[in-house]
Amino acid sequence: MPDPRGRVDLRSDTVTRPTVAMREAMAAAEVGDDGFGDDPTVRRLEAAFAELVGKDAGLFVPSGTMANQIALRALGRPGTVVLCGRRQHVVVREVAAAGTNTAVQLVTFDDDDGTVDPGELVRWQADAQQGWAPPSAIFVEDTHGEAGGRVWPLERLHEVAAIGLPVHLDGARLWNAAVASGASPAERAAPATLVTACLSKGLGAPVGSVMAASADLVALARLERKRLGGTMRQVGILAAAGLVALDRIDRLADDHVRARTLAEGAARRWPGSVDPELVDTNIVRVEIGDPAPLLAHLAAAGVLAVSGSATSVRFVTHADVDDADVERALAAIADGPEPT
Repeated sequence: MPDPRGRVDLRSDTVTRPTVAMREAMAAAEVGDDGFGDDPTVRRLEAAFAELVGKDAGLFVPSGTMANQIALRALGRPGTVVLCGRRQHVVVREVAAAGTNTAVQLVTFDDDDGTVDPGELVRWQADAQQGWAPPSAIFVEDTHGEAGGRVWPLERLHEVAAIGLPVHLDGARLWNAAVASGASPAERAAPATLVTACLSKGLGAPVGSVMAASADLVALARLERKRLGGTMRQVGILAAAGLVALDRIDRLADDHVRARTLAEGAARRWPGSVDPELVDTNIVRVEIGDPAPLLAHLAAAGVLAVSGSATSVRFVTHADVDDADVERALAAIADGPEPT
């Protein structure tokens, strides 16, 4: 679906707009009061997601950030620490919500390649037996956004699970990880105690994330959702779009191809700024120095991107970006400014 303002919007895969099929499903959705468990469309979405990831029960929540905060409250015991990567969404992109919503601390580890070394987690668990702060859970993010959409090797996810602590899989882009790796969402989620996924990124639904776990854990998550103000009412109109979204997972492969093409163009223009071989999915991070000159140059050409950090620009492909949009972005990149 072309951008109605004639732009190429590569800021995020959250800018996607609901499809015609989604809008029709939303208009026709059967609804009820979800606070009372009476919305049949929400129940169908929750059951469909749980089945897709191989868990017992599901829960629809307003956002991925709320899903992570619920996971902290459901798995993190007061007076303990949660082990995670230092650049995971729960650490860097949720305005330090863990400090106000939970009674746990986050202990972070290097995750430059998008993963965490299981040996480092084992070491902390061993040190906890000698007086260090005890861990109550491990959080992983797959794909890892700040590492450029990198996919966790499945065997490493299993190594983390083998440590024996509850594992929360922040799978906001779980679908991308499944498509890129060739493993099903259930295989990707198998090592996790609790798994979340976003419907409003590459799949194009207007809002919402889903969580899945055992029935008892989902019941606790539902309670924590209420405590955070996330209980919703006739929300089947949104869940209906989510059900349509679940039928669009395979199309993410196109986004991955287009992201690799963008990375190759950036590497030609600024050698060493990005390694296209490390672009696993739909996120491209280009190390360019001060992002401002490049972002201004791109905007003047009708191409929107964002800074990924103080020294990088991030491009994200999605359902509303086609091959012609990529060519337009590549032309803007080709005469982009020198790094500062």
